Amino acid sequence: MIAKGKVHKYGDHVDTDAIIPARYLMTTDPDELAAHCMEDIDVGFVSRAEPGDIIVAGKNFGCGSSREHAPIAIKAAGVSCVIAASFARIFYRNSFNIGLPIIEQAEAVAAINDGDEVEVDVTNGLIRDLTTGDEWRFAALTGPAAELIEAGGLVNLTRTKLGAGG
Repeated sequence: MIAKGKVHKYGDHVDTDAIIPARYLMTTDPDELAAHCMEDIDVGFVSRAEPGDIIVAGKNFGCGSSREHAPIAIKAAGVSCVIAASFARIFYRNSFNIGLPIIEQAEAVAAINDGDEVEVDVTNGLIRDLTTGDEWRFAALTGPAAELIEAGGLVNLTRTKLGAGG
């Protein structure tokens, strides 16, 4: 899988309430969640985001509550991948469960700028900043993680396996 898009860059400790404010948790509709994604820290995110764009952030991205709404909002907003120096553990798991590729690569985070065009080859473990020409390696997604991303999340993977007889 290859993700390619414009970067929206954020700092350290972006919590789930910043990703999707609690006042919108009464819905599980992905489109409604997407309409409010990042609005408390970046009011223009939704209007600037285009399908395929990539979020780049510092340490501990997705900290805070365990709401699955956060990665759903990001994915529904059209973001194809999140690159961060590190992720909060529950956000990490929730992202794979809904089929959102997330990559830990601190060197890339330090070098990539807001607005850069970036390509992420999830299968081969390579990030390319198409704006600067820089490249970084990361541990490619394999095994169950790759299977979840390719299927579009745990629900889709389960449906496929049940439909295939196991």
